[in-house]
Amino acid sequence: MSQPAIVSNTLLHNVPLFSGLDDEQLSVLARTIVRKSVGRNARIIGAGDPTDSLYIVINGRLKVLMSDEQGREVILSILGPGEFFGEMGLLDDSPRSATVVSLEPCELLTISKTDFKRRLAENSDLSLMVMRGLVKRLREADQKIGSLALMDVYGRVARLLLEMAEDVEGEKVVVKKMSKQDIAKMIGASREMVSRVMKDLQLSGSIVQRGRSLVLRKNIVLAD
Repeated sequence: MSQPAIVSNTLLHNVPLFSGLDDEQLSVLARTIVRKSVGRNARIIGAGDPTDSLYIVINGRLKVLMSDEQGREVILSILGPGEFFGEMGLLDDSPRSATVVSLEPCELLTISKTDFKRRLAENSDLSLMVMRGLVKRLREADQKIGSLALMDVYGRVARLLLEMAEDVEGEKVVVKKMSKQDIAKMIGASREMVSRVMKDLQLSGSIVQRGRSLVLRKNIVLAD
């Protein structure tokens, strides 16, 4: 990691977690936050580590994963700009429950456990934003459990692509593609099965490769 950089009020105001704070509160917060850059495949936190900081993503993407003793991995989620992680252990004083690794070069903000708890006690809006983040993850977990139980691999791949897609000039586009191996780890399938499904989706015209992006057509369906 590089040397810490100065954090401005403008930068913090553009972070959804801190958008409800006024200039004075942002100034206080800026003095306790550290800005860091990390390269690709950097391990930010590891499952079982002591919990000491909250992390906020400024740019780049990271994967949240769990693994077993045999080294098999399950990707729980992909985090992008504006999202945060590491808050659960700060609230219940438990060790890290998952590992977070960067998928590409990233810029992160970090705030210590002590400062984070102090800011939560001082500002109800910040506490509400943290709670909303936790609820969002619970909903996503419920949806993922439902998909694993009720959908076949085709449906799981289609749902993941729809969740990853962005609106670009009226089209659903997956701008930042993931490897087939990472998709397999997210949906609980083999890489070979994911490759087969992706090929079928392309042959049926449900997805179209456009440079490094994937365009999703309206005929893509969530089969069960």
